[in-house]
Amino acid sequence: MTLMRTLLNSFRQLAASLRMLLIFTVVLGVAYPLLITAIAQVPGLKSRADGSLIKVGGKVVGSKLIGQSFTDANGAALPQYFQSRPSAAGAGYDPTASSASNLGPESIVDTLPDPSVKGDTGKQSLLTQVCGRSLTIGKLYGVDGSRPFCTPDGVGAVLAVFYAGPGYHGAITRVVSINQSSPAAPFISTYKGVTVQLGKFGEDYAKGKVVPVRGNAPAHPAVPADAVTASGSGLDPEISPAYAKLQETSVAKTRGVTVSQVAALVAKYEKGRDLGFMGEPRVNVLQLNVALDKDYPFTKK
Repeated sequence: MTLMRTLLNSFRQLAASLRMLLIFTVVLGVAYPLLITAIAQVPGLKSRADGSLIKVGGKVVGSKLIGQSFTDANGAALPQYFQSRPSAAGAGYDPTASSASNLGPESIVDTLPDPSVKGDTGKQSLLTQVCGRSLTIGKLYGVDGSRPFCTPDGVGAVLAVFYAGPGYHGAITRVVSINQSSPAAPFISTYKGVTVQLGKFGEDYAKGKVVPVRGNAPAHPAVPADAVTASGSGLDPEISPAYAKLQETSVAKTRGVTVSQVAALVAKYEKGRDLGFMGEPRVNVLQLNVALDKDYPFTKK
């Protein structure tokens, strides 16, 4: 009799649990998602809920919330389009690999390529990445691409300085430009009277004092910071007005229109600070490029 009561109570508890499971499955697994989906379709919310997609001729070309590259098959910038900022997300603007490079201000020393390994490019520091991008963009848009602490050939201007005494005392015995290797030329020939040598793969410079050299580049480079650094997410769809302005002449020339016409479009898609004080002014690259194709179609010659 006691066993029967125990089994009956167990079945009752199991039945109650199953009923609760069914109720919560219907409420939270079906009704709630359907309610939220319905609310998301309300005019004014639908576009955002659907991913803020941008369509051209009925075809989705991207989202205004996720950046993308405007390059050819070889990765070269398409001159008829405004270019986005660099991306460290996967191969570039990969939403499934949203991330930053995790390199910070102290990342100034490269790992030089191994000359015995074909195609080895080594590992660039954040400083060298910034220097190289700035030099490339400067050449692309016809401005001075130099930056403080960068060499003329686009790597970090960093020396390893060795001293005769313990620590960093005594006479300087050796100076190495640790981010430059043959056949480059040292960015400065001497440092405090000592000839500067080129770096070599595999050499240990840990005992030398790491000395970044500012050089004579302008304090405010012509190439804006967002043109040479990736965002924290790697998916930033916007650029600064300064970077957009840098590109206006090239885009206008390629499309056969005036700079003022292109500048007017840039101004149209420029957004100010959120609430008037949060963030910085910016321009959505995809929206701007779509507008360019609509108003000033590019014809390949």
